[in-house]
Amino acid sequence: MIKKQKQFLGAVFILMLGLFINLATPLSVSAEKGTESDPYMITTDVTYAPFEFKNADGDYVGIDVEILDAIAQDQGFSYELRPLAFSAGLQALESNQVDGMIATMSITDERKESFDFSDPYFEAGTVMAVAKDNEDITSYEDLDGKTVAVKVGTTGAAFVAELKKEFNIDVNQFEDSATMYEDVVAGHSDAVFDDYPVMAYAVQQGLQLQFPLDPEAGDVYGFAVNKGQNPELLEKFNAGLANIKENGIHEEITTKYTGEDSEATGSSNGFLALIQNNYKELLTGLGRTLLLTLISFAIALVAGVILGLFSATSNKLLIGISSIYVTIMRGIPLIVLAFFVYFSIPQFLNIQLSAYVAGIITLSLNTTAYISELVRGGIQAVAVGQLEAARSLGLPYQTSMRKIILPQAIKIMIPSFINQFVITLKDTSILSVIGIVELTQTGKIIIARTYSSGNMWLIIGIMYIILITILTKLSNVLERKMSND
Repeated sequence: MIKKQKQFLGAVFILMLGLFINLATPLSVSAEKGTESDPYMITTDVTYAPFEFKNADGDYVGIDVEILDAIAQDQGFSYELRPLAFSAGLQALESNQVDGMIATMSITDERKESFDFSDPYFEAGTVMAVAKDNEDITSYEDLDGKTVAVKVGTTGAAFVAELKKEFNIDVNQFEDSATMYEDVVAGHSDAVFDDYPVMAYAVQQGLQLQFPLDPEAGDVYGFAVNKGQNPELLEKFNAGLANIKENGIHEEITTKYTGEDSEATGSSNGFLALIQNNYKELLTGLGRTLLLTLISFAIALVAGVILGLFSATSNKLLIGISSIYVTIMRGIPLIVLAFFVYFSIPQFLNIQLSAYVAGIITLSLNTTAYISELVRGGIQAVAVGQLEAARSLGLPYQTSMRKIILPQAIKIMIPSFINQFVITLKDTSILSVIGIVELTQTGKIIIARTYSSGNMWLIIGIMYIILITILTKLSNVLERKMSND
């Protein structure tokens, strides 16, 4: 009996290890890097118009994206964009999950200690903005006792950190610019600091902000690779940058977004107009959310049932394995687990994981712990006397469980399983931090283009409510059907 259990455990371990190895891609230096079959992975923050954002046609555009594209064409290399929040992009670059980063990254001495930078491709300064009807803040001295919004890891945040040494300032930190701006418009923060071209573009789109002061002296933006990594990519970027500056393409791109006749979205941001203009993008995000949930839940269901059965046996080893797993996984916040899987594991094992694979692993590991407990609770909810009666009639343990206990326990578990499915579906929104463009991240991208957070979050909320209501009704139907069997 014990021998069979050990063999079973060994088989499960080998199966899971093999699955993980197949999902991961070993890091290797390839002579063919930059080809269509093995493109460079470049991360960018796609919520930072006019430098990088998604237009109404679903294409990534903006100064950074189009400069990178022009350089890639000039130098003849292929690349793939990986959209991440700015701070997550830095972590991805540090952990070699991507080959380079272009995201209005200011070249500073501190960052030079961790990254190698290209020649500067744009110059801009940090500026302070306040709400359009705010006449109380006209200087940095007026910020004393006020709240300021900044974006994590930016030079704007560093500038405010210096101001805090002189004035009593509370700081609200955000991962994306659009949410940060809306925080000021809504009155939660009194001022915001960000790069001038970005905020000027947002004001041009109708954002209710104003600039009481001129921008600070300019920072220079550079394309970055990890320290000592991908020198050939940096050389190609510098060579291509010199060429597009010489032939006028660089000026053409920057003028397109920062000149007096720069492009505006020109679309209405009303509730119905947002749905009409973005329904395809929203439905795609919803589809990814459902697919991510279904795959993760299916994996977690298999693993969770196995661990749940472990905890229902009298074998101390199996009970210990199940207990340790559940304790660890329930003790780790999902966002921390997501960062660990996407950034830490690749560093430890010298492999690359796509964001989608990392998301599935994260959700599966987390959901497995909760399903395991549902299985254990379902089995324990069946009267102990039934198992004892079956064993006293001479039935083996496995047969007693399969024929007597589990059929009753499954009826008890079904509503809880569907409830856990709903929780897993909502948890997918957290995975936007590692760049998965599911429904919540889709909403962020649209907001970055339209600066209409109020209506867009209402639409996203309604979509979640409709989907979850349907699942809840399904749960009720299944529960009634199982009760009548």
